[in-house]
Amino acid sequence: MLRINRDRFKELVDHANEENPDECCGVLGVKGEEVVKVYRMDNKTKSPYRYTFYPEQHLEVMKDLDKEELVGAIYHSHTHSEAYPSDTDVRLAEPWPDTLFVLISLSEDVDTNKRLRAFFIEDGKIIEEEVVHI
Repeated sequence: MLRINRDRFKELVDHANEENPDECCGVLGVKGEEVVKVYRMDNKTKSPYRYTFYPEQHLEVMKDLDKEELVGAIYHSHTHSEAYPSDTDVRLAEPWPDTLFVLISLSEDVDTNKRLRAFFIEDGKIIEEEVVHI
């Protein structure tokens, strides 16, 4: 389960809207089950279909996660589709086993309760994790 409060949720949606039409990306700092910090990152790819972290930014985030004793979850947006991993997302998740992937959808066709969803992706299998808004 992933727990996220209203302020963190708004921060993610704002980031996604600011980067639209390109995907936004970043890392969530999680303590227990709760998102306690959002690390916005720049999408090196600058694309509406995929994201890539700048290695230097990613390294700094990983150092801070370690220092703060937080677990990292990777997030990115889907600008015109549901918050569900694409084939590209599944392929790119391969080197990150045991990592939670959080997706934010900006599609107007998506129900508000499904705007943010979380998944583990292991060996090409997509396993949805419950998200609780607090």
